[in-house]
Amino acid sequence: MSNTARRLLDDALKLSEDERLEVACELIASVDGPPDADWETAWLAELERRSEAAAARGEPAPEWADVRMRILQRLGRQ
Repeated sequence: MSNTARRLLDDALKLSEDERLEVACELIASVDGPPDADWETAWLAELERRSEAAAARGEPAPEWADVRMRILQRLGRQ
């Protein structure tokens, strides 16, 4: 890793968790190619599937409810 990259990383690690997530998403998007138009629908469907599977096993799975709520909030849907 170059000195410039190391300094950027050191500065990024000082950011809040939300800011680090935003930076990470932007960096990944910059090398990941064009966005998939259906990614939001796919992620929400997967969260729902996992939540239903946990409920079927008798698990309350509050962590999935929390994760789903956080994702919806970030997507501006709640």
